[in-house]
Amino acid sequence: MNQRPLCNNALVNLTDRTVDFIETGDELLRSFVGGRGLNMHYLYKYLKPGADPLSPDNVLLLGTGLLTGTLSPNSGRHSVTCKSPESGIIGDANIGGFLGPEMRYAGIDRLIILGKADRPVYLYLEDGKVEIRDAGPYWGLTCSQTDARFKHDLGSDIEVETIGPAGENLVRYACTRYGVKNAAGRCGTGTVWGSKNLKAVVARGNQPLPAADPEGLFDKYIELRDYLRESKVIQILGRVGTPLLYDVSNYLGAIRTHNSQQTVFFDTLNAEEVHKYVNKMLGCSGCVVHCRHRNTLGGEGPEYTTEVLIGANIGVADTGQVIELNNLANELGLDVSSLGTYIAWAIELYEKGYISDKETGGPLRFGDYEMSRKLIEDIAYRRGFGDTLAEGSLLVDKYGQETADFLMAIKGLPQSDPHDVRYLKAFALGNATSSRGSDHLRSRPTLEILDLPAQLTRRIYGQPVDPNPTSYNTKAVVVTFSETIFAVVDCMGICKFVCHGFNSPRNLNYDHFRELTELATGLKFSKEELVQVGRRVIDQERLINYQEKGITRKDDTLPARYFDEPMPSARAKGSRIDRQKFDEMLDHYYELHGWDKEGMLPQERIDELNRLKQLT
Repeated sequence: MNQRPLCNNALVNLTDRTVDFIETGDELLRSFVGGRGLNMHYLYKYLKPGADPLSPDNVLLLGTGLLTGTLSPNSGRHSVTCKSPESGIIGDANIGGFLGPEMRYAGIDRLIILGKADRPVYLYLEDGKVEIRDAGPYWGLTCSQTDARFKHDLGSDIEVETIGPAGENLVRYACTRYGVKNAAGRCGTGTVWGSKNLKAVVARGNQPLPAADPEGLFDKYIELRDYLRESKVIQILGRVGTPLLYDVSNYLGAIRTHNSQQTVFFDTLNAEEVHKYVNKMLGCSGCVVHCRHRNTLGGEGPEYTTEVLIGANIGVADTGQVIELNNLANELGLDVSSLGTYIAWAIELYEKGYISDKETGGPLRFGDYEMSRKLIEDIAYRRGFGDTLAEGSLLVDKYGQETADFLMAIKGLPQSDPHDVRYLKAFALGNATSSRGSDHLRSRPTLEILDLPAQLTRRIYGQPVDPNPTSYNTKAVVVTFSETIFAVVDCMGICKFVCHGFNSPRNLNYDHFRELTELATGLKFSKEELVQVGRRVIDQERLINYQEKGITRKDDTLPARYFDEPMPSARAKGSRIDRQKFDEMLDHYYELHGWDKEGMLPQERIDELNRLKQLT
């Protein structure tokens, strides 16, 4: 059995430069498991209601999952959580690589970071200790420069997560980076690091995690590794990565193009075209997929999200140019989903006359690579019009509420999904209800487009579902199932690419998580208990969002363009979201969650979460 606590948290106060340690108790561990779940609990516990996200009162958490760093497939993930400076609600992002496992090997499962340092610092983790060290020599460096400098100074056996210039300059959609591709990309998590003068977290792990049943865990890993490698989707991901999805979406006519005014783009961004620029496929800790590209232009990527958001969405079609923009955004530490959405929105603002050359310094045009490259740099360093665009969705107040109709954002967060959701109704519902804003990774119901047999879908969802992706019927069932298991995956610290329902109906499910958890930690969960963990995490996030911004039904909606403008091209031509039928989907979704018609939690759940709030 484990000789160390299952969850050892370091409570770091940057203002006072103090570090204390608290162990998560058994009830909390079973209620939230780890990763995203425990991060949400501690955010609720320590965040002062109404705190300015860029003030010392914000809380920043790095939390590993219960299985992070264990001998479990794809267990390299951890969650970065705060109040978002971009949206004003929960800010939460999941990141791969090797930093999460290294934290655990260094004896730390979670960092709860309070206050603000008076000068740039980094946190150094080793042998169960956390040191607050001077980061002056690293401030101002790009992400890869920071990683290289740390490894030069401290040794190559460390792992580093850092912010780039965008985080230092408080661009509201800055991210953190592990290496030059893995990112805690969404919600401005890197901005909060910058607001606290935190440049990086550095870990050196000297001890592997003990397992409750080492031999059994090893045997289970080999079994699941071989099982996952049989998956056709995983095999393709390992060869060409996520750009494989571009071809399918473009065929449907569902690619976000020219700020979602168009939905078909050039074949220059097809997977095989992107793959011409790839010299190696890479993986994260424990990975059996290897979906990451090392590109020939000096970086990693692009992912499908990147090639659409800072390619098709801003009208740049040249493969090499899109990869150059990808590499630049990664180096500067910018969330590509928000970045590409805001640039496309700004171009449409310019076309519609809301902004002029006087403000922008020159024309904004779709397809203008040089303009886009300069604007990305100006955003990161807050120069000229880039300084304005660095404020993100807060600019709706500046340019007028009607401009929100064509800003592809929900709850203040731009849409991360490269798909145009007017065609895929479950995707539309999932984006509208996602706890962190317009986002597909909270509930991405990919099984909707696989045309699975009814007998299989009934077994997956527990009831018959309508297989037509354009239908509104039973989509609440699909979204609720997806968001629940994905929440559990985030609590475990496992990559969604090997999760049941994300890309395939046959990957790791609740039973696999139960088996791995018992073998790794000795803890026993039933399937229903894990389902309830997922539901509890979703409810906790809903309660925080209500506390911080009064989030209710009025906010679970879509940009007006998706309701009012039919899709223009290909098989998806004519598709849009019907408002009445959308409302009916929302009613069913709330019913499945036990929420009222306004999307409010029942009082007994609020009482439960407030009782748990008192626990450590």
